[in-house]
Amino acid sequence: MSWEIAGMSAVCALGDTVAGIHGALCSGRSGLAPLSAFDVSKYRAGAAYEVQDRVRPGVDEPLWVTRWLVRVVREALTDAGLPEPEPGLPVLVGTTHREMRTAELWWRHEGPLSPTDLHFTAALRSALGLHDVHTVVSACAASLYGLGMATDLIALGEADTVVVAGTDAIPESSFGGFDRIQFPPPDTIRAFDRSRRGMIMGEGAVAVVLRRAGTHPGRVHGLVRGVSMNCDATHPKTPDPAGIRRAIEDAHARAVVVPDDIDLVIVHGSGTAQSDLAEAVALQDVFKASDPGPLVTAVKGGTGHISGGAGLLNLVVALESMRSRTLPAVSDLTDPIEEVKELRVVSGRPATGPFRTAQVHAVGMGGINAVAIVEGATR
Repeated sequence: MSWEIAGMSAVCALGDTVAGIHGALCSGRSGLAPLSAFDVSKYRAGAAYEVQDRVRPGVDEPLWVTRWLVRVVREALTDAGLPEPEPGLPVLVGTTHREMRTAELWWRHEGPLSPTDLHFTAALRSALGLHDVHTVVSACAASLYGLGMATDLIALGEADTVVVAGTDAIPESSFGGFDRIQFPPPDTIRAFDRSRRGMIMGEGAVAVVLRRAGTHPGRVHGLVRGVSMNCDATHPKTPDPAGIRRAIEDAHARAVVVPDDIDLVIVHGSGTAQSDLAEAVALQDVFKASDPGPLVTAVKGGTGHISGGAGLLNLVVALESMRSRTLPAVSDLTDPIEEVKELRVVSGRPATGPFRTAQVHAVGMGGINAVAIVEGATR
């Protein structure tokens, strides 16, 4: 079974359209900049991947996470030809922090906070009339978990169309936590590089409109062939290669593909020592018999880690890569770790297609893994 992606939208530090973000990645741009949302003088790190749309530069305001969410959902619906959706259209929102930044501002008497602000339903009902809203919180895999749940809703006949989204801002509490455990702080995200020092937070939102295949005429951006989710719970923070491998193999089985069918992989690629290693080992295991094997890349060096929306951002970049026949390179990869030497990692400059089928990852702490298999547009 396949599901059509009829609409999509994204905003992050690199831009506010899927094509714009993809183009920036292919040109080697980075959204990393001095942090402006709060005072960083008490921290070792001073940069992050912020969305630069604050009304007053250097002054943070409440409810940015919700505003980005409303924006991308509206744009994805319009892109899908549904500018006035049915009120009961399900919306699944993946997030890691939700409105934690707004709660921090409220605690400091720097902004208001209503109990209704802690759920996305009020804003989506007010802006778009949507009230069947569910929040998915599964660390960095949240939005791909939402995608998997959406495929289940459609397969079970509970809905014909589902909106899936991911949204997060940078809370100071989380920024401070990572600042304490990453020393020295990373100056950028170097996925698969020996000199990688860790992850840098980003922010933004992504949305796609998923619908039952073949039920509507018109353009589609691609097909979701299968989504796998698991939680191996092997370690509270270190990913397990075996758990990631099982998620990949299950995604292949659900999509009815074999390793040789995969043209490109966009990994989680957080730039942390253990996560990158685990993904590399899992990919080696799965694709060891493939010749030549898929091209492999990561995008967080350009976008930062946008937490709950990270997996869905990988997915829309994969779709745009297949459409444009251009796959962005891993940024700042000059000295690859031994475990990727047998993989076709894209570095230096973008790779060109044609590409038909992509595999995208989202890997969270605690063994939370999600893998999606997507196919490029056929019409």
